[in-house]
Amino acid sequence: MPRRCTVCTHPDRDMIDAALVGRDSFRGIARRFAVSADAVERHAKAHLPAALAHAQDAAEMVRGDDLLAQVRELQARALAILDRAERGEDLRSALGAIREARGNLELLGKLAGQLQVGATVNILLSPEWMRVRVAVVEALAPFPNARLAVAEVIGSIDAGA
Repeated sequence: MPRRCTVCTHPDRDMIDAALVGRDSFRGIARRFAVSADAVERHAKAHLPAALAHAQDAAEMVRGDDLLAQVRELQARALAILDRAERGEDLRSALGAIREARGNLELLGKLAGQLQVGATVNILLSPEWMRVRVAVVEALAPFPNARLAVAEVIGSIDAGA
């Protein structure tokens, strides 16, 4: 009969599982709860519930949702200040509120994945691509059928861009 997992039967199993999810070392957990490091490692590989392993991801999602809510709240406040500034014809404050609202919109777009961060490079416009394209077509001169096929594919790539 197989031996039972000493971690599964341990009175502090929930705390051991939480330490494993928190990425504590097997040796540190073993010392803290008076079990062997091998038993902790075996338990982590074979018995740690998948839901518990995903708990950390869920907590990160909650923190992300909280951040999103805070940015939305800042956006609402910036728009309220903008409204008050416009009603009072305080153009300097209105411009400041517009800047803040724009910054919040940018951040919201990034958080929602709707705004791309970083540069986009179109290699089809680069001189290097032009040289490669010409070199490939010229290299296929002895093979007219292959040359035509490659030229058509390159043309469709260029047209698709």
